[in-house]
Amino acid sequence: MDNFQIETAQNISIQQQVAGIGERMLAFFVDICIYIAYVILVMLSLSGVNISSEDEWIYGMVIMLPMFLYHLLWETFWNGRSPGKAAVGIRVVMLDGSNPNFSNYLIRWLLRLVDISFTSGSVAIVTLLLSGKGQRLGDIAAKTTVISTKGKVKFNDIIYSSVEENYQPVYPQVTVFTDNEIQNIKTIFYRAKAKSQHHIILKLASKLKVVMDIETEQKPILFIETVIKDYNYYTQL
Repeated sequence: MDNFQIETAQNISIQQQVAGIGERMLAFFVDICIYIAYVILVMLSLSGVNISSEDEWIYGMVIMLPMFLYHLLWETFWNGRSPGKAAVGIRVVMLDGSNPNFSNYLIRWLLRLVDISFTSGSVAIVTLLLSGKGQRLGDIAAKTTVISTKGKVKFNDIIYSSVEENYQPVYPQVTVFTDNEIQNIKTIFYRAKAKSQHHIILKLASKLKVVMDIETEQKPILFIETVIKDYNYYTQL
């Protein structure tokens, strides 16, 4: 799956790491295993109970309703994740990176019948391959996608920031920071960027502007990257 860029309401450009088909299938398999474990547990619990034919439908509902609502309830109340998604490290988000609301979860859940249940997942796989944004039909209708929450930031990326030859610094005010402070800025920034934590990036950019006593029209991510490069430029002279 290709990554794609989103721009939030705060004008923060983020590269979303779309969950691959393999990750989504693995999450689905984990959830199926939980289904099976649940059914076995319930059947064992009811094995010693005498159930009349008139009451069988009630017990059937008790068993089937949690399974039927499984994905809708988990994703709604657990930040876009089912247990399978959480185990694999993926979750449902809006295309702008924000959290879906109940109506979005409901739409993608209803279309699971077409995407997965009635077609054994074939429609979902084809749509995922063609969409380019990790979307099955339910995601397209709900304006959602599924992203990986596993940050792939190397340690060296946090510690070092390369400065191009003939680089022209923009903010000489970066010298107000100490080495430890700029290191903390890098750590917070790269972790927030990897996890698409837009609110943290926005707060960090605002804090830097206050400390440096500057105003700038640069977008938050570009601004923070420039601050880091400028600091490296001045400290490596």
